[in-house]
Amino acid sequence: MSEIVRFSVSLEDDLLSQFDQYCKQQQFATRSEAIRQLLRDTLTKDAWAEESKDAAGTLTLVYDHHRPQLRDHLTKLQHDNTDLVVSTLHAHLTHSLCLEVIILRGPSARLQKIASQLRGLKGIYKGELVMASAEQHA
Repeated sequence: MSEIVRFSVSLEDDLLSQFDQYCKQQQFATRSEAIRQLLRDTLTKDAWAEESKDAAGTLTLVYDHHRPQLRDHLTKLQHDNTDLVVSTLHAHLTHSLCLEVIILRGPSARLQKIASQLRGLKGIYKGELVMASAEQHA
């Protein structure tokens, strides 16, 4: 773990008030925790833009399992990308709705591509990809 470095930031008072409200709503222990999280989020987004060589992510899908051929398409896309798919969790929400969480790892551009393909299938109600860099940062 890196050494902690202190620095100061100048903000307008109304921006600081908004930030403090954000920290309270998100239940951050301190302003520093909130800033660290925001910085990590921003740096991760930049890593995606630079096509990070090693990213990890979860793709969460909610879908209608009664939709014809949807299950076959989901399975085929995952089997066609076994080098990216680490694991899958499947849960039944209702008689018709399923939740699937797919853990992915690989180049960020490829993770985004498979996520788009899966989210775009007919019968998918919600699809969200959350990614993080799997590379060690200084």
